[in-house]
Amino acid sequence: MHLLDLQKEDFSEKEKRNIEILGILRKQGPISRPDISQEMGINIVSVSNYIDDFIKSNLVYEKELDVSEGGRRPVLLDLNPRAGYAIGVGLNLMNMVGLLVDLKGNIITKTQIVRPQASVKEVSECLLEIVREILRRSKGYVENIKGIGVGVAGLINKKDGSIRWPQKMDHYYTYASVDLPLKGLIEKEFNLPTLIENDASSACFGEHWLDLGGAYKDVIYMFSGVGCGIMINGELYRGWQGYAGEVSVYNYKEQDLFNCPTGSPCFVKRWDMDLGIVDEIKAILLKDKEKAAEFLRASSTSIESIDLKSIFSASRLKNEVALTVLERAAKRLGIKIAYLVNLLNPQVVIIGGGFEESGEEFLNKVRSTVMDWAFREVTSDLKIVYSQLRENAVAMGAASLVLERVFAQL
Repeated sequence: MHLLDLQKEDFSEKEKRNIEILGILRKQGPISRPDISQEMGINIVSVSNYIDDFIKSNLVYEKELDVSEGGRRPVLLDLNPRAGYAIGVGLNLMNMVGLLVDLKGNIITKTQIVRPQASVKEVSECLLEIVREILRRSKGYVENIKGIGVGVAGLINKKDGSIRWPQKMDHYYTYASVDLPLKGLIEKEFNLPTLIENDASSACFGEHWLDLGGAYKDVIYMFSGVGCGIMINGELYRGWQGYAGEVSVYNYKEQDLFNCPTGSPCFVKRWDMDLGIVDEIKAILLKDKEKAAEFLRASSTSIESIDLKSIFSASRLKNEVALTVLERAAKRLGIKIAYLVNLLNPQVVIIGGGFEESGEEFLNKVRSTVMDWAFREVTSDLKIVYSQLRENAVAMGAASLVLERVFAQL
């Protein structure tokens, strides 16, 4: 197998058929040719032609015979998970995760570090170091690694794999272009084809690829409240130029005039990735010494070191300040989701990026807010759930996007 272009988005009919057949084998194998034919609604001769090519490529193997209902017993087929591997790296609210996965999505190796908080250059260097670490731990797999997938925040240029990175300057946001295209930087060091994808889109694809949501084809994946991955009819929706999924508007020249007390800030305004939770907690604690003492005792931290993880810990111990602030944040997020639900009418909304650690009370408040604010017709069968891949979602999704292209480009 040879990867031609990991960054390509449009697949030919043959490539789509490759993906579909191998997807069935990945999810349902071992399975017979007749069952694949029936699942896809195409004749068995066409299926066999594809299967024969996959067997020659060592991507698929034949195994024990199925039980026959009469006549010749059909041979069972299964995907060879060791026929190829992919590296996925993902940036979350609290950490950066690197994975080596096989063709079935099984994790072979995992490494992670605390999320770097500084410039895009530091984030890029940490990303490279994670790939180095994965390769150091994967000596026996290196020759069969087919590519690297990276899920990061920002606007991804699909032509060269560079990103425009949201970076805060004072209390304003601006978009800083990366000096060197990230895709080229990674490929130059590791000599492996590389795919760069938005973090929310990566996570959304990962949940779908591993079939964690069952048969859902219309999905919104909320990466905290700053971006979303969108799946329409089983395919990632990226928009004309690949920038779809940004769920805020922003004009730094007028941002101080653009306030909305109820939304705090307005749900269409750019938010910090933590939904402003850390700043709100600190403001409360600095005004009330008694509440500060209770919170710091529950979270086992100092005011200077407060982060989302410590706030979630305090909320699990029923700390009043943590619960109140998280409830307000959940309502803000719910209002934003209600708007998107009215716009896109998905089957399921997945909340991830780190907020899956915030507990059931947070999720229940998001759900009730969406029900209160969105049209009843679009919420009657709507599911709102936490990411099942949790902290691995972005990295697994990025790796899965690589594997999809392995399947396509035989």
